[in-house]
Amino acid sequence: MPAPRRKSSTSAPRRRSAASEATPPFESLDFIYHPSRDVKSDLAYFVDVLGGQLRFAVEGMGARVAALEMTSTGPLVLLADHVEGDTPILVYRVRSLTGAMQRLEKRGWKQQEILEIPHGPVCSFRTPGGQRIAIYQLTRPDAARHFDGRRDF
Repeated sequence: MPAPRRKSSTSAPRRRSAASEATPPFESLDFIYHPSRDVKSDLAYFVDVLGGQLRFAVEGMGARVAALEMTSTGPLVLLADHVEGDTPILVYRVRSLTGAMQRLEKRGWKQQEILEIPHGPVCSFRTPGGQRIAIYQLTRPDAARHFDGRRDF
């Protein structure tokens, strides 16, 4: 039986498969921003009844946000009174916000709101079905330490 032929090092570069082009740009689901009309009461329920562990409860710039660990592996649940509506926002980390947005735009995605969270720049959007998703680039990895352990309310 003849030995298989090896490709020469001068062969053309391999094209990316359609499957790899379709892979999502997300690295991890880091946060679930959940709207709350009463963060203090919701926080008590999540801790006292559901057994979540409080990471912080901060108040500033007219907003209250409480962060909870509901599992040992994440994502962090953020109860926030400045998030409008009733639908939570799934916040995914991406390697490059600009790169992820370009990849998604090639698939027909439309850019919506760009803003900042303590961890870095974020683009928040709604899907055609009304789900809320955000993608962010972790440019300030020490931001969590600034809030951990704070209890403003």
